[in-house]
Amino acid sequence: MKQKLDPRHQARISALQALFEWSFNSTNIKNIVARDVTESGGFDSDENTKTNVDKDLAIFISEGVTANLDTLDKIIETCAPEWPINQISKVDLEILRIAIFELYISSNVPPKVAIDEAVELAKEFGGENSSKFVNGVLGTVVKQMMPESKILSDSKQNIESKKLPAKKPERIKK
Repeated sequence: MKQKLDPRHQARISALQALFEWSFNSTNIKNIVARDVTESGGFDSDENTKTNVDKDLAIFISEGVTANLDTLDKIIETCAPEWPINQISKVDLEILRIAIFELYISSNVPPKVAIDEAVELAKEFGGENSSKFVNGVLGTVVKQMMPESKILSDSKQNIESKKLPAKKPERIKK
C-alpha cells in the first residue's frame, strides 16, 4: 500500500479533489489546486501529521487532464464500452482520467505505477467496487492502447533496476 505521506501520492489526491470540483464548476484548475493545497495546510487530518504535496505534479496532472478531456473520455469509452461516461461515478471517472493521462498522454510513469496509484485512490475515495472497476479499465487500456514496446521497456527497466551486481569470481591463489 502507498504511504499516505508520499508527496507524489498526495499530489494525485490533490489533483483528484481539484478535478472533482472542476467537474462541477469549470473554473481555473490551477487556482483550485493551489487553493486546495493551501487550505489543507499540509496536514493529514487522520493522523494529525505534516504532509508534503508535490504541488507542481498536482498542477501538471490537473491541467493535463482538463486539456485532454475529449481524448481521455474517448479512451475510457473504448476500453469500458458497457459503461457510458455519464454512468461512471464522478470519483471513478476522475481517477481513470488521471491514470490514463499519466499512462497514455504524458507517459511520465511506468504503467504498473499509474495503475497502482489509481487503484489506491479508488480504495481511498471510491465505492465498494471502484478499485476493481478502475483496475479492469486500466488493464484494458494497457492491453489495447499502449504500445507494447513501452510496456516491455518499463518492465525490463524494473527488472534490471532490481538486479544485484554480479560478483566477480575470486582468484585462486597458488
